[in-house]
Amino acid sequence: MLEKLRLISLSHVNDPARMSVFPGDPPFELETVATLERDGFYLRAVRAGEHTGTHWGAPGHFAAGERLADELDPADLFRPAVRIDVRAACAADPGHAVSIAEIERWEEQHGRIPDEAVVIIWTGWENRFGTADFDRHPGFAPETVRWLIATGRLGQRGGTGTDAFSPDVSTDTEFTVSKLVYRRRRISLEILANLGELPATGAFVLCGGQINRAGSGSTALIYGVLPPG
Repeated sequence: MLEKLRLISLSHVNDPARMSVFPGDPPFELETVATLERDGFYLRAVRAGEHTGTHWGAPGHFAAGERLADELDPADLFRPAVRIDVRAACAADPGHAVSIAEIERWEEQHGRIPDEAVVIIWTGWENRFGTADFDRHPGFAPETVRWLIATGRLGQRGGTGTDAFSPDVSTDTEFTVSKLVYRRRRISLEILANLGELPATGAFVLCGGQINRAGSGSTALIYGVLPPG
């Protein structure tokens, strides 16, 4: 059974020479602290925020009193996922807010989004990672996320995903969508990569990373898991 599973990496490589960092977050740094020639082993120190590069956010990142990284269960980080291709609309408008109508059109083709799922929008921003163009980005419209929650599609342990910085449109300085998503046990997957390899439906997402005490989330290896068939 396990040998028939297919794993897809949905993570960017953390490279100081090509890294987009959210404005105000600490810069990403790698420092060599031990070498084979001098110490007999190779080791680097890493300095980064918990939301640097490909990462997931815990509910307490935006919702007071909600679970933090060390309070989640493994099942919270292994969820069914769907991928909605909105690249054309986002290319035409970097401030595009994904609408309920776009989700409904997707469901007409692929079927209803499973309850408690992670709903991932493929904006095309993964190709802008590491450039100045990454900062201005599309996201979900608030009414779309309210609808996803009300209809059970996000449920209590689902979430959102994007290849951009945030599920919010970058012009929303109030982070309205993030505040909606990060309630109950919901998570947000951000700065995803290789979404062209993730099928529109039928996959799961598996989130790794560090479990920091009282962490707001974690920079992470995030995988798409494709069951056999």
